[in-house]
Amino acid sequence: MHQTPDLEGFCAFFNKLDKTCTKRLYEVYNDDVSFTDPLHHIQGIEALEVYFQNLYDNVTSCSFVFHETLQQEDTAFVTWTMQLVHPRLAGGRRIDVEGCSHLTFASDGRVARHRDYFDVGALLYERLPLLGGAVRLVKRQLGR
Repeated sequence: MHQTPDLEGFCAFFNKLDKTCTKRLYEVYNDDVSFTDPLHHIQGIEALEVYFQNLYDNVTSCSFVFHETLQQEDTAFVTWTMQLVHPRLAGGRRIDVEGCSHLTFASDGRVARHRDYFDVGALLYERLPLLGGAVRLVKRQLGR
């Protein structure tokens, strides 16, 4: 997987990200970063730091296996598998969720826009005690 230095730095940083290094987000993201995932929209580096700090405070571990990348000029896509361990999801067992990030880099090489795409049901809704069974049933019915 060939990556430009900007994309390589992003992937390397993300695999080291935990609650102890969220203050270093400015190395990868610019001040006005726009971050969107299926559950949140965050604007600005300070808000992103708070988001990641809260996220990682509740996580036992979170890492990413990066797969394919595609970059043209300032726009990049990277596919990944998130490996998440959270004490309140799946009985504390590891959850693997496939996803993709769409990144736009600023002229200084830092990320100006980051949008994640992944199945929220596979991450969260299917893991909840009451709702999980219903979501899995609906998915099975739609798959027929």
